Amino acid sequence: MSSIPAQFPEITAHHEQYPAIDPATHLKGSAGGKTIFVSGGSSGIGQATAIAFAQAGAEAIYVTARSESGLEETKAKISAANSSVQCAYSVCDVTDEEQVKAAVADCVDRFGGIDVADANAGYLGKWSKIGESDPASWWRSWEVNIRGTYHVARYAIPHLIRSARKYGGAGASGGHLILISSIGAQLLTPGASDYQTSKHAINRLCEFVNLDHGEDGVKCFAVHPGGVPTKLAKNMPAEIHPQLVDQPGLAAGFIVWLCSGHADWARGRYLDAEWDVEELLTMRDEILRGDLLVNRLRAAT
Repeated sequence: MSSIPAQFPEITAHHEQYPAIDPATHLKGSAGGKTIFVSGGSSGIGQATAIAFAQAGAEAIYVTARSESGLEETKAKISAANSSVQCAYSVCDVTDEEQVKAAVADCVDRFGGIDVADANAGYLGKWSKIGESDPASWWRSWEVNIRGTYHVARYAIPHLIRSARKYGGAGASGGHLILISSIGAQLLTPGASDYQTSKHAINRLCEFVNLDHGEDGVKCFAVHPGGVPTKLAKNMPAEIHPQLVDQPGLAAGFIVWLCSGHADWARGRYLDAEWDVEELLTMRDEILRGDLLVNRLRAAT
């Protein structure tokens, strides 16, 4: 997308899935026995993530979105990836609290719980300067990106806590919550005030989930999925489109890797799916010591 902020770590960037995050090989079996809940799963990154969890051996996958035809397509692709995985879906608008509550309840009724929740549904409207913006579209970004994400988190967290306890607590492999952020959260791009501020808020929400529920065993991450040429992303100005070079499978594999427990130490932080995971692991002590990859105001003394 836009230029990378100078304070970001120097780390190898990937643009497609690679062996360390391949759900069908290196991560095969890592989702065994788990139930996965994915909002915004009818296309793009959400669909790719649901398929990746199937490849990684999930026991059950529950997807939601507003498009029933898209959900049918995702269900078929999940079955093609792993015929033994159980799959169900419901048409759901994440901005509607009762619909999200009902979808989570249906997932739990069918499959007995939720081990991973991926709040993938998002919105990106036409960019325009604040003084020229459409108020309804501007606020829609917050309704979907923040309110919708909050709804998924609010109703999934009690089940994620049970999952973490089932697997043994804060240091175990259950109870993961993925919030989809963006590198835009770290940028100031003219005309992008609605999208970039809503994604900045996602990062802070992730920190609060960790503050409120980290000791309950919930592992929450705010993930930049890369610059993926989805239908949503192409609402950005045309001059940004050449930067949309990442494949949906990159984010999907990265999310499966996160939910395998390899980076539980980084919970409550912003992470970029483009970052090489093996290099990221070598930075653990530096990140924890400096309390890096979180929102902080640092003033010169």
